Amino acid sequence: MIEEYKFGSITINGKTYNHDVEVLWTDEVVEWWREESHVIYVEDIEEAVALNPDTIVIGTGESGVAQVDEKAKKLIIEKGIKLIIDKTEDAVKTFNVIRDDSEEEEGEQNKVIGFFHLTC
Repeated sequence: MIEEYKFGSITINGKTYNHDVEVLWTDEVVEWWREESHVIYVEDIEEAVALNPDTIVIGTGESGVAQVDEKAKKLIIEKGIKLIIDKTEDAVKTFNVIRDDSEEEEGEQNKVIGFFHLTC
C-alpha cells in the first residue's frame, strides 16, 4: 500500500502526496490538516476514532517532532483502539505490516488508520 516515504512526500498506491495524510484500511487517502502542525489534538483524530478502527498508527515526522496531546491519546485508548506512535518512517513500516497481515488472514480485515506527518 505505502510504497515510499521520504522527507516531505509519501507514495501510496502509485500516487505521491506532498502533504500530511490520513490513510484508511479501505485504501482511502485524505489530506490530514491540523490547526497546529506539530501537536496532534483530539479534534485532529476524532473523525477517525468515530470509525472505530482496531489500530491507529501516528507518524510524528522524520525526526519525531510532532507530539500527540495526552487527551488525544486518552480518547483513543478509552475507545479500545490500539495506538502506535513512532517516527514516520517506522510508522509507515508498521502500518504496512498491519495491512499485510490483515490481508493474509482469512475473515475480517484489521481496521487500521494511519496518520503521517511528512516533515520535521
